[in-house]
Amino acid sequence: MNFLNGITLLLIYQLVGETSVLLLRIPVPGPVLGMVMLFLTLALRGRSSTSLDSASSALLSHLSLLFVPAGVGMMVHFDRIIHEWIPISIALILSTVITMATTAIIMLAASRLLSKKVQKDG
Repeated sequence: MNFLNGITLLLIYQLVGETSVLLLRIPVPGPVLGMVMLFLTLALRGRSSTSLDSASSALLSHLSLLFVPAGVGMMVHFDRIIHEWIPISIALILSTVITMATTAIIMLAASRLLSKKVQKDG
């Protein structure tokens, strides 16, 4: 019963997100808005319920199944991918390089900040 309550709670947040997007014409996907609302609720509460823990653990254990629709979508649009492989490749490579560079810069800044704090305290 805990699992069912947790799934129901997740679906309610998704429904509220979808409804809010439709009514307020927000340019954000409804499930994303619902997830933000769930995050804010959990942050304010400081903990999650056992039913939500149960449902999320079960969903995460089967996360790989959620990638099947994306793979099917790739096969459906395979002709488009063949025709536009150069821009897709450039976008993938650039986004990967930018993400890695940004992560490295943030890590360097954080380590310098933490080392200064340790030296100051020590």
